[in-house]
Amino acid sequence: MSHMRPILRSAALAFVLSTLSGCAMFVQRAADGLGAGLTQGVSNHDDVDTVAAGLPAYLLLLDGLIEGDPQNPALLLSAARLYGTYAGGFVADAERAKRLSDRSFGYARRGICARDAAFCKQFDSNDFDAFNAFVAANVGAKDVDATYTLASSWVGWLRADSADWNRVADLPRIETLLNRVNELSPAHDHGNVLAYLGVLDCLRPQSLGGNPERGQQRMQAAAAVDNGRNLLPKVLDAEYCQRLLFDQEAHDRLLAEVQAADANIPGLTLSNTIAKRRAAELVVSGKDYF
Repeated sequence: MSHMRPILRSAALAFVLSTLSGCAMFVQRAADGLGAGLTQGVSNHDDVDTVAAGLPAYLLLLDGLIEGDPQNPALLLSAARLYGTYAGGFVADAERAKRLSDRSFGYARRGICARDAAFCKQFDSNDFDAFNAFVAANVGAKDVDATYTLASSWVGWLRADSADWNRVADLPRIETLLNRVNELSPAHDHGNVLAYLGVLDCLRPQSLGGNPERGQQRMQAAAAVDNGRNLLPKVLDAEYCQRLLFDQEAHDRLLAEVQAADANIPGLTLSNTIAKRRAAELVVSGKDYF
């Protein structure tokens, strides 16, 4: 029987290795599902304060999962989305918002690099025409969600410190990505891709390529995607376009419509609740602005 022991040991080792491999795959699938589930669960929550209090724990959990699986694109992009949501919707302190937006954008870049090494190289290229050509030729329907996550995280990174001209210099690349997503899926994220394009039009002066009239049109188109159920475009329109144009009537009308609307829409509940809270803040600050 002694001659059987090496065979048995080999069989046992193979069993252990296959079991460990199966566990690793199970953990990875569970982690991927957790990131996606967290994003969906947060988007459907109707209590901003609960999300504000609880979300940091999940962000730290995602950080830990990424430490254990640093090349997992699903985890990286989920973390980018949730960090962007938290920084943009819940953090009032400018320096802290900037720090968290940096992390969101960093995770988005890492997620894109984990998905596509060729796309990753474009970040280090100073050739804007080459970047445009690459995006047009290589970003397809299967890449819409990842590309949108990158672009929206990039917008959040820019908004966190829009006085930094090094960040503003990235606007054309952000616009290229958003335009490509809009070409492939204009209704993506309930039309928010158009709203982000509208923000870019109204975020910069006309001398630097800004176009507030087009920004207004894009905001209106974004709001129409879900028949007005997505309240964010109206708030962004009021804050970035109507204030730039100094149109108090349109500003106040948009905010009144948001305040009167129902926030509880599947997939939009948290975003709408934040939009209504932001609308109330803009009504107050608008009294001093106009």
